[in-house]
Amino acid sequence: MWCRRLACLLTVPCQLSGSPGQRSPWLPRDRRSILAAATRWHHMAPESLKCAWQLHGDHLELRYANMLMRLDFVWLRDHCRSASCYNAKTNQRSLDTASVDLGIKPKAVRVDETTLFLTWPDGHVTRYGLEWLVKNSYEGQKQQVMHPRILWNAEIYHQAQVPSVDCRSFLETDEGLKEFLQNFLLYGIAFVENVAPTKEDTEILAERISLIRETIYGRMWYFTSDFSRGDTAYTKLALDRHTDTTYFQEPCGIQVFHCLKHEGTGGRTLLVDGFYAAEQVLQQAPEQFELLSKVPLKHEYVENVGGCHNHMIGVGPVLNVYPWNNELYLIRYNNYDRAVINTVPYDVVHRWYAAHRTLTAELRRPENELWVKLKPGKALFVDNWRVLHGREAFTGYRQLCGCYLTRDDVLNTARLLGLQA
Repeated sequence: MWCRRLACLLTVPCQLSGSPGQRSPWLPRDRRSILAAATRWHHMAPESLKCAWQLHGDHLELRYANMLMRLDFVWLRDHCRSASCYNAKTNQRSLDTASVDLGIKPKAVRVDETTLFLTWPDGHVTRYGLEWLVKNSYEGQKQQVMHPRILWNAEIYHQAQVPSVDCRSFLETDEGLKEFLQNFLLYGIAFVENVAPTKEDTEILAERISLIRETIYGRMWYFTSDFSRGDTAYTKLALDRHTDTTYFQEPCGIQVFHCLKHEGTGGRTLLVDGFYAAEQVLQQAPEQFELLSKVPLKHEYVENVGGCHNHMIGVGPVLNVYPWNNELYLIRYNNYDRAVINTVPYDVVHRWYAAHRTLTAELRRPENELWVKLKPGKALFVDNWRVLHGREAFTGYRQLCGCYLTRDDVLNTARLLGLQA
């Protein structure tokens, strides 16, 4: 609203304002009050709308690049990038935030073509690039995504013809690694071909992009239908789509699968883009999407098999979004491991069941199912915060190996290669 008013005001001819100190009697009263308010805005040049600013009691309003930013004075002092406030070598703040007066106001403000200058009561000068403020202000962040993605169903994924990356290129070149990570970040799944079918070679593959996350299942695991663990996965039964380790407070970020041997039939792997399904819910029933993103649930894993004794509980909503831009970043969906729903009052739980049913219907649409036959030499990386996996029942002896990766380290590797992650 402010931007539209300001743009309108500065198109009014100068003579409309009357003589200095005198109101123009023929202007409507609301138009006169708007003109009076406009005099408080400061501009780089009277004829320019490129940048304008206005001081308020506790914040600065800055209009630049078609964006109106509201910048709190304490925030402006706290984020100063001068040498005494910020260590550019370590990229760490030196200023003690708790020492900033919560009632601080700038003594002087100046803006040129590229920079905002603030002089504080003690004489300290803070400089901000206007483009930096556009990127880092709350208003700027609302218009950006943390992680660019391509949402997909089976048809979209097949049409994209996403290439696998050769193992040697993946291990030995930055170009091959970057191509792999770009595919992984965009689609939530990626494949590496021509991997030697051993646990040791799969481990080398995983360590190329991340630290391996050791869990109650160990570091690297072999996976057979021997029911050696108290989990349906260690059988020959079909597994419905789900994400893993929902019973961890922070579910594992990435899962690696490598089929080392299968002497039998069936056993295809099912992959479903949970974010694609959630987007359909958001478009069709936004109130149900919101409910799934706010209601906390418990997931639980209880195991007493052989020497394995574990009791894990993780708590969180099915859909997890960043609050400033509503970008979905994690789906926690596992009907096998969902615990008793005792965190939801009776007048909400029925609506939650309806929302859960809507999401489940989207996740189970046949057109959203990507079926892949894993084979020796083809390793699959799955974003466990986004893509659900399952499998069909199988016969015979089937052996997989794999591991979980720490999400932070995968994203770190991607950023170091110049990718947005």
